[in-house]
Amino acid sequence: MLDHWQWRTSAVRRRGLRERLFGVRLFVLSFAGLIVVGTLGLLLLPGLYTGPRLGLIDSLFTATSAVCVTGLIVVDTATYFTRLGQVWILMLIQAGGLGILTFATIIIRLIGRRSSLDVESATGSGMGIKVGSIGILLRSVLAMTFGIEAVGAIGLWLSWRGPLGAGPAAWHAIFHAVSAFCNAGFSTFSNNLVGWRTSPPVLFTVGSLVVLGGLGFVVLNDLWGRFVRRRKRHVDTQTRIAVWTTAVLIVAATAVFLFFERSVALAGLAPVTRFTNALFMAITPRTAGFNTVDYGVTSNPTIALTVALMIIGGSPGSTAGGIKTTSAALLVLGLWARLRGHRHVAVGGRTVREETVASAAALAIGGIAILALATFLLLLVEPARAVQDRADFVRVVFEVHSAFGTVGLSMNKTGDVTSAGRVILVGLMFVGRVGPIALAAALANRAARRAAFRYAYDEVAIG
Repeated sequence: MLDHWQWRTSAVRRRGLRERLFGVRLFVLSFAGLIVVGTLGLLLLPGLYTGPRLGLIDSLFTATSAVCVTGLIVVDTATYFTRLGQVWILMLIQAGGLGILTFATIIIRLIGRRSSLDVESATGSGMGIKVGSIGILLRSVLAMTFGIEAVGAIGLWLSWRGPLGAGPAAWHAIFHAVSAFCNAGFSTFSNNLVGWRTSPPVLFTVGSLVVLGGLGFVVLNDLWGRFVRRRKRHVDTQTRIAVWTTAVLIVAATAVFLFFERSVALAGLAPVTRFTNALFMAITPRTAGFNTVDYGVTSNPTIALTVALMIIGGSPGSTAGGIKTTSAALLVLGLWARLRGHRHVAVGGRTVREETVASAAALAIGGIAILALATFLLLLVEPARAVQDRADFVRVVFEVHSAFGTVGLSMNKTGDVTSAGRVILVGLMFVGRVGPIALAAALANRAARRAAFRYAYDEVAIG
């Protein structure tokens, strides 16, 4: 009887593991499918270009950058594409930002039918939502997303209707509002937002959209329930960590950029404008990709800090990439707890599971390993002259971190990357969007089972 019970328990565990793996695999495949659709559209749809059509590699690169909300470009979005082509890119950004399965689940629910648990599991894995809560949260996703984007578009239109005209300003405002909230970094201006660096309202609006998109749907919904609807007495621990980490990173990075760039990239600007640009520089490296300065001329400390911000990225369940703010915060809190002789990590009177801290460490290690490998491979496929060019090495490192963090910033390197290098960057953008853990789980054997035993403990020296 006991053997039968153990067999049943093992079977349930295997079935649950297979369902989770299938859900994550479906989430990953949804982005891959969307990239294929975007690439085919760029290759086949008429009326997208003002000049020659993009080739296969460049179409794949552009579609991946849009779907994975990265913002790296090999051609100028403002001049190479027609209005229809820009609309196609914007559709890919919006679908990639929310996740195509999110749209599918919402549509199914709107017509009165229930999506399968596999689809709900896949949707939840992309947004940081538990399966049981998907039905509740998805009803607010569309309203939250389009509401924030609409407010941002109106704010940008008010700033741009004078210099650009009411009609053109409307399209630019809509495009940038969606691109900013989805943390994409695509722009319909040839110099991105450099031309608006002296317009604090524009930078504040775009920056606010980036921050809100980087916090994620779960955090925004939690904050809405606590401070607007007042249905909750306290915010969740995840929300607390995400908000505080985001705030600390923005404030600290703004101060650093103000100090190091005051006589470099921010030289000659009025105090208010200099502060606004430093604040914008602190916000965008965590996966937004908009820029008001040329990163090819910024100081070395600024480049180093920007790369660090790229690695961290946004919050779980957001449109941002990186290892996520919660992972970075748990690593720091875990180290601080160990230095104080504490075994557990506590936040706001709540203890974080050791498994969660271990997962954060594994994600960080995996991300660093991917970045190191991609940097090595990209250096291998670049022209021979780049081997001895130390400045080009910095640009390659910057480009790799930008792709993996789905940031989109560049030190004027993307256009010079070889076709083989662009394929490597495509893979990095894809992995950075779906997440290293999600990709690993999707590729895992569906028949994998959790081991029912462990080996004896042994001691290993560290440090």
